Amino acid sequence: MTPVRRRAALAGSVVLLTTAVAAVAVLVTALFAWRTIRSTAESQERDQLSRQAEVMARTPALATLMLDRQQLIAGPNGTELALVGTTGAVQGPAAPVVGAAWRTTLLAGRDVSGTGFLDGQEVLVEGVPARTGGGLVLIRPMSSVDEAADRMRGALVLPLGLGLSGAALAGALLARRLARPLVSAARTAHRLSEGERGLRVPAEGPAEVSELATALNSLDAALAHSEQRQRDFLMSVSHEIRTPLTTVRGYAEALADKVITGDEVPEAGRILGGEIERLERFVGDLLALARLEADDFRLDTDEVDVDALVARAATVWSARCTGHDVVFRAERPGHPVRITTDGFRVRQLVDGLLENALRVTPAGRPLVLALCQEDTGARLEVRDGGPGLTEEDVAVAFERGTLTARYRGVRAVGSGLGLALAHRLATLLGGTVTVQGHGPEGGACFTVRLPADPGLSRLS
Repeated sequence: MTPVRRRAALAGSVVLLTTAVAAVAVLVTALFAWRTIRSTAESQERDQLSRQAEVMARTPALATLMLDRQQLIAGPNGTELALVGTTGAVQGPAAPVVGAAWRTTLLAGRDVSGTGFLDGQEVLVEGVPARTGGGLVLIRPMSSVDEAADRMRGALVLPLGLGLSGAALAGALLARRLARPLVSAARTAHRLSEGERGLRVPAEGPAEVSELATALNSLDAALAHSEQRQRDFLMSVSHEIRTPLTTVRGYAEALADKVITGDEVPEAGRILGGEIERLERFVGDLLALARLEADDFRLDTDEVDVDALVARAATVWSARCTGHDVVFRAERPGHPVRITTDGFRVRQLVDGLLENALRVTPAGRPLVLALCQEDTGARLEVRDGGPGLTEEDVAVAFERGTLTARYRGVRAVGSGLGLALAHRLATLLGGTVTVQGHGPEGGACFTVRLPADPGLSRLS
């Protein structure tokens, strides 16, 4: 048995991701700051050394005394001094650092700034011209820059660590905010799969999570509605089957018990045949609907002359309507109306709508099959002179068994599958079927629109 791989929880993944992103950000910041701090520290040391040199340059004669006193108070910091006389002579501990170029610059009245070496050690050099001529130069070991940079880097560790910890905490809070409604939605989905209904998921959290909750709530309502329709349909099916079965059983028992004999037998046989035919028709509708809803249902499309198809259908239905004293009329253009479709399925669709219409059309009333050519294809209409449909009927006309259950005992009804079959067929043919409650003849008007090319219709 293959072991089931355990998936990581969303909360843990979010925390890990946010911490990883924060860690990368902290690392990049630290690397950038690590290099920037060194130059910042050097700039600060130079600035401090330059200001100190400016103060001392105002009284060059007291500069050495001032430096010695400062180091006595604050402690030695490696700062050394060099005095450049008006003649260019240099004296003081830092004299070896001051070269000819710097002497010339100071005698010209300009500042000097740079680095040099004293006793093999790299030093910072800052010099300013004196008011009385010449200049003053201060040097400080470069190690002081490194020490200042280390102090600044050490101070950087705490805020970076706090930033990383804060990111992890923010990730945990975000994960909790995301995961809680998702877990609730997942639990609701599991309960829905187990058959519970009437569940509500709170629409909280981010917009996407809230949309998921709304979708689950809509799914719950849709499932409840669908299951209620299925129950109603099954009740309708059971009623449709039970009635002819009861009749067949009753006559079969009467024949077996010889209650029906002699001249009554042929009549009983006709009744049994009629009930069996009802059962066959009902089962046939069920099987046809199941085939239409199968994923592998195939259409055999070809160029079809719908006008000729309507003419053939009119010949058959004119005879059937005459037998029911219904006035049949066919309205067609009388010239070829060619579209690419499955002619057999179109005829099946037309026959289904005509049979449904004939069932409710009283004797002496009209039944019309009309064809009209349109720019986008063909339009077929089946209109009857029956009682028509209410607005509530129109809304549910193509739902399986709904009208049958609504009008059983009021008017002639069929298996409850005919209009559902028509709707499914029209959809598979790339067209549509709609209904008006009352058409020109007073009864219902069913309109089928078929595209000239069902392939193009599905792409559009």
